[in-house]
Amino acid sequence: MINYRIMKRLVLNPVGLTAGLLLVLLVNNLGAQDLASAIKLTRSEQYDKADAIYKELTQKEPSNSKNYFYHGENYLLEYFADTISNSLVVATKAAQDSYQKGVDANPNDPLNYVGLAKVANYLGDEAKAEELRAKARSFLLPYKNLKKINPPAKEYAFALAKIAESYIKDNSVDTAKALPFIRQALRIDNKNADIYLIAGDIYMLVNDGSNAIRNYNQAQFADPTSSTANMKIGYVYVKGRALQSAIPYFEEAISLNQDYAPAYRELGQLYWRAGRLEQSKANFKKYLDLTAGNIPAKIRYVNSLFYAGDYDEVIKNVEEILRVDNSRAYMNRLAGYSSFEKENPDYDKALSYMEKLFETVRPEYILQKDYHYMARILLKKNQNYTKNLDELNSLKLQLDRDKSRFNAAPASEKAKYKASVDELTGKISKLEAETSKAAAEINKAFAEYNKAFEFERKNDAGSAYSSKERALLSEMAVNYYTYRKYDDAAKTWAKLIDPDKANNLADYMQVGRAFYTGENYKSADSVFNIVIKKDPNYLPAYVYIARVYSRMDPDTKLGLARPKFEKMLAIAEKDSVKNAGEMVEALTYLGYFNMENGNYTKAKDYYDRMMNIDPDNKEYRIRGLNGHGSLETKAAGQEKTLEGKLAFLAKAAESYEKILALDPSNASAKSTLKWVQDYQASVKKGINPNEIKGVVTNQAGQPIAYASIRVKDTAAENLTNAKGEYKFEIPQGSEILIISAQGYKTKEVEITKSRVYNVKLDQ
Repeated sequence: MINYRIMKRLVLNPVGLTAGLLLVLLVNNLGAQDLASAIKLTRSEQYDKADAIYKELTQKEPSNSKNYFYHGENYLLEYFADTISNSLVVATKAAQDSYQKGVDANPNDPLNYVGLAKVANYLGDEAKAEELRAKARSFLLPYKNLKKINPPAKEYAFALAKIAESYIKDNSVDTAKALPFIRQALRIDNKNADIYLIAGDIYMLVNDGSNAIRNYNQAQFADPTSSTANMKIGYVYVKGRALQSAIPYFEEAISLNQDYAPAYRELGQLYWRAGRLEQSKANFKKYLDLTAGNIPAKIRYVNSLFYAGDYDEVIKNVEEILRVDNSRAYMNRLAGYSSFEKENPDYDKALSYMEKLFETVRPEYILQKDYHYMARILLKKNQNYTKNLDELNSLKLQLDRDKSRFNAAPASEKAKYKASVDELTGKISKLEAETSKAAAEINKAFAEYNKAFEFERKNDAGSAYSSKERALLSEMAVNYYTYRKYDDAAKTWAKLIDPDKANNLADYMQVGRAFYTGENYKSADSVFNIVIKKDPNYLPAYVYIARVYSRMDPDTKLGLARPKFEKMLAIAEKDSVKNAGEMVEALTYLGYFNMENGNYTKAKDYYDRMMNIDPDNKEYRIRGLNGHGSLETKAAGQEKTLEGKLAFLAKAAESYEKILALDPSNASAKSTLKWVQDYQASVKKGINPNEIKGVVTNQAGQPIAYASIRVKDTAAENLTNAKGEYKFEIPQGSEILIISAQGYKTKEVEITKSRVYNVKLDQ
């Protein structure tokens, strides 16, 4: 028998559409020709016609449990043949009802219990599934002689194989539980093609192609007239991407049954993938000819087109189907998916199809993928949202500037600014409306994401997230971050952290960085401190903690970040080569902090350390020199004397000149040097070039009051005040100062370019 969860995987995967053909149902020991006809229709994927016969059979033979079992299989196969159009909830409910009626008809038939176990397994209730498997096994009594086995050997073996198959779910199977049943089934009946097919399917799920092909070959040997084994062997090659090797097997499957329509559809798709387009078209045409007027068959053809990536053709065919039968509203989903996936996406059209789907299809027929696609469509439709937000903010700033100019402008120029203000106001109004609508649709997108997640979670109620759930949460988090919903991104990434995982520091850091970017500094700090507790030497966490506190104290008045950067520097220093960048960041802050707080000596030390981390690193030297330049200009601003200002400005200019020696094209250094030079010129304008000043003291540093400062060979003279200070204008070209005081030796001092002369006299 075909493995229905493999069917789901293959239908959902473009390379696996051939699985839609591989439907072999046991008809041995079934006397009713009508049941055999129904099974043949199921095998041909004509599930609607098969369904009609099963319903008729269950009315005619209500006590025949086999009718209910195969009717339930038909429901499940129809779902897995087309998981896009069908609903797992609806399919499993219908199958469950049918299996239960089979149990009621014959409580001693194990098959319907196995069917119920499958349903429980698909719905995530493994405990219930195991209970039902045990119930089925209770009717397979121990045996010593195969001739006396009860139920008969073929039915006994088939039931065991179906129990093995019931362990398959979501592309995986527990071989430790499934294969023992297969081995026992083959010991009882080693000529049953269906058992070999199930065995092959199980090996395929664990990527054991050799054993899969061996069992499929055994199935072909057991039933040479069946095309199924050839189709499955072909799929082994498809999975291995050996398309050319797969084609002969699919062609052989068709040679065994010239009217087997699904085979043409699948071979058409395979030729399409192999680039043999004419042969692809011929096979698709044959498929459509054989299924003329069969809307469900055409729907499966459209599914093939979708997985083959021919999205424009999908949309065309969906429109044709809806014109013939508008009750098939669920086809809007394929048109919506295709409008999203095609080379030149049409997100507006995709949204229109999806909205039609949600409006017309009953809730139980809405799929998890519908919510997922709806979310992705809405986000892609508004992918320029953040760009438009930035443009809107820029326009508002520009409008504020133009309004200020308008208000300040004379009457003769107001008209010019009025036109600009009006134009900007119109643009802003239009952009605000667009961004408001986009914001609403983006919020709806994330609501759809959450519905998709809850849908998946409902069907997989285990405590740990499945791989699908994790992938969905990860996608949601990335999009939250992209659309600047940083707190939501952080909280979603936090859900994905495995606390028991040893190496999960990067996961915590991702959460903390999202909080940090979203300016939720308290939460960011908490997360980064978790990282430090796990690893006290993890430098990236210290870096972000320092940045967090720097953001919380942007003008450094409180000094919140100082101890954090000092700790960051201490950790980084353990490997100054590897962590040079982090050290420079810490030194930059600490230099600036000390400069702003008047501790110039300490600030200078930090800037010197920065330049010495790697003397060959031009960038670090430039940053250190910039720090020195800022420090000197800061000191110049606070210096009261003009001469003192000039001394500091000269050092600042020297720093910027050194930067330009390292990087002649450094625009910032050029601009700042020009500013310093202009500052120097303005200071010099305030200085009398013939004015001198100073302080006269004794050798102990005590001021000498009323000391005489006289220019030699002139009458120019001045006396010090009580503090020993003096200031006066001297004749141009003066050469010598004579300083004298009662009780002290007279001293002569040469006059230079300096304007300050501090003198100490000996007693």
